[in-house]
Amino acid sequence: MALKGYWLARVTVKNQADYDEYRMGNAVAFAKFGGRFIVRGRGECKFGTARPHNVVIEFPSYQAAVDCFNSPEYQAASQFLKRGCDVDLVIAEGYDGPQP
Repeated sequence: MALKGYWLARVTVKNQADYDEYRMGNAVAFAKFGGRFIVRGRGECKFGTARPHNVVIEFPSYQAAVDCFNSPEYQAASQFLKRGCDVDLVIAEGYDGPQP
């Protein structure tokens, strides 16, 4: 069984019009690769540097998460993200092992 994949993003929007354009375009890629928002909004930073907008997107597999990022659909949308936002994005593999 493949482990799920996740995008973990922290975003500071500098240009709302660019961010809105990004969100319209990214929906195509997320739908194509089975992306589903788990977290989308504010958070409270306890360590490190805060950003006002936090996002976690779940994908059916790690490979789907990577393929989504590399897809032409997402790359086209990401130009607006890069232009209008400061963003940190990590693609991570899920975990299905023992818990404390």
